[in-house]
Amino acid sequence: MLDKLQEVEAKYSQIEARLAATETYADPALVAKLNREQAELQPIIETYRALCCAQKAEREAQMLMSDPEMKDLAQEECLLARREQERLEQELQLLLLPRDPDDHRNVVVEIRAGVGGEEAALFAHSLYRMYSMFSERQHWHTEIASLNETELGGVKEISFTIEGVDVFSRLKFESGVHRVQRVPETESGGRVHTSTVTVAVLPQRETADVRLDPADVEMQVFRSSGAGGQHVNKTSSAVRLIHKPTGMVVECQQERSQFQNRDKAMRILASRLYEQEQERMDSDFCAQRRSQIGSGMRNERIRTYNFPQGRLTDHRIGLTLYQLDNVMDGDLEEVINALVTADQAERLKANNS
Repeated sequence: MLDKLQEVEAKYSQIEARLAATETYADPALVAKLNREQAELQPIIETYRALCCAQKAEREAQMLMSDPEMKDLAQEECLLARREQERLEQELQLLLLPRDPDDHRNVVVEIRAGVGGEEAALFAHSLYRMYSMFSERQHWHTEIASLNETELGGVKEISFTIEGVDVFSRLKFESGVHRVQRVPETESGGRVHTSTVTVAVLPQRETADVRLDPADVEMQVFRSSGAGGQHVNKTSSAVRLIHKPTGMVVECQQERSQFQNRDKAMRILASRLYEQEQERMDSDFCAQRRSQIGSGMRNERIRTYNFPQGRLTDHRIGLTLYQLDNVMDGDLEEVINALVTADQAERLKANNS
């Protein structure tokens, strides 16, 4: 680990030197890249330097052991320094694990009502609200791309983007089937119904990230439906993209401009195609995703929301919380932290085996 840490420190020093050079700022893209790399390495460097300080403190305490008057104090200081080193070494092991190259990306979230009819659609809307409120807590920006609502205020399907710092690293474990158990508002007999909603979280791609032939994409325009005011219903600003080789369809109708809708739809299409290509070409990648916590397999039941008992259960890690109302209001931090910790533990175990 020491060799690895020294390599990281050398790289960090190189980045600092390049950022200090005036000529670097002639290339804004390079500056952004260096700032991102520096931000990724900074937690490792800070922890490593803290470890060095703890090692120095232990050496200084050991030097005082020979002084009878200082021996007791020195032993205590030595013990504290060793405990701090153990804590920092464990932290560094986690920080040095290979980072998912997509962790820094923004995401495209797609929520679709599954089994359960109108009740599933109502819960799909609840999940969108939950993620929106969580994003607001994280100071992320959420923007709807397409929305298909029901008459009772549910959502058949919704696609939206979330932009911010390290969004994918926090939300990638949300992909899968979410099951809800509750008494629907339309149920007069008070019976608990079980419904499902599918969530897909994709790292957002730019069209440059994917080999996308414009000739393969058919664009259709139509008038937006639903909420949006008179303007969107008077003009054909909504865009539907059809990727002819795969039959994949993406719609975007929330912007007032046809150009803006097309640009957003192209990014969503690129994200979907990239994910599909990764899964098709790399079986090892698929196996790894299945084995990890939060594999992202969209047919996998990952979580149950039981409203009569106020209980949330994440089936992948056996987590049960009795604070469902708070979770539905966007307080997802404890759930996501538990998933991240479990994933780190699995990867650390694999790395040490």
